[in-house]
Amino acid sequence: MADIIEREVTRGSLLKTAGAAGAGMAFAGLLTAGKARASGVTQGDIDILIAAEIAEALAVTTYTNIINRAPFFKNLEDDDKGYLQAARQEEMSHYLLEQSVTGRPSPYTHFYYPKGMFVGPHVTLNTLVSLEDAFIAAYLVGVRNFSTADLRVTAARIMGIESDHRTLARVVAPNVASQDGGPIEWVMGIQGHSESVDPPNNNGYERTLLWSSIDQAVNALLPFVSKEAAQKAGFNTAVSYAFQPFTPHLPTPLGAFHGFAG
Repeated sequence: MADIIEREVTRGSLLKTAGAAGAGMAFAGLLTAGKARASGVTQGDIDILIAAEIAEALAVTTYTNIINRAPFFKNLEDDDKGYLQAARQEEMSHYLLEQSVTGRPSPYTHFYYPKGMFVGPHVTLNTLVSLEDAFIAAYLVGVRNFSTADLRVTAARIMGIESDHRTLARVVAPNVASQDGGPIEWVMGIQGHSESVDPPNNNGYERTLLWSSIDQAVNALLPFVSKEAAQKAGFNTAVSYAFQPFTPHLPTPLGAFHGFAG
């Protein structure tokens, strides 16, 4: 079974599926064509960017459903709600930027989650931090392996935002209301170790997870995109959640993408 799962979603299959995944979305004026295209993009670059699109589609779907479905969201303070709402906008912006380079949408647009996701805040926040851990490490693979300085710097710029999201998710945990099971003082990320949320910014250096290839990031996302892998991981496979793209509105023009040069 492991071999079947491994074959189902590989770097090669992502690229084959992407061509048949449907028409791409309009960029909605976020970037001009001249800004959007990076020069000298290689097949290896495209492989990384397609994996990043899947990750960003998953991120948008996660934040959307926390906001719309998670009972604890409505009882958060406004600044905590604002973080989750802004993160959704930022992840959508990342997705569109990457799609502007590949010219292809994400080949996967429905996602599975652990049992209790969007119901219990412990599961939701553990999963959110785990995903942000994975996104950070994946973009560091891009910093390591992209073929051009423009793409490497862009990966680092996006990775910095994913790091913000990881920290802010840990800020939210102790602010979960008592009626929702809070406060949450310990959160478990992708490494499987519960860590105190005090302080929320507990990394002196971002964690690479020892990933050096984008295949490792793809494998980490398998349970979220593959029903067979989701079943093996003990996820809820009775329902999948659809990625619903939209035109993002970033909190400030100063933090928008102005070009690959910076």
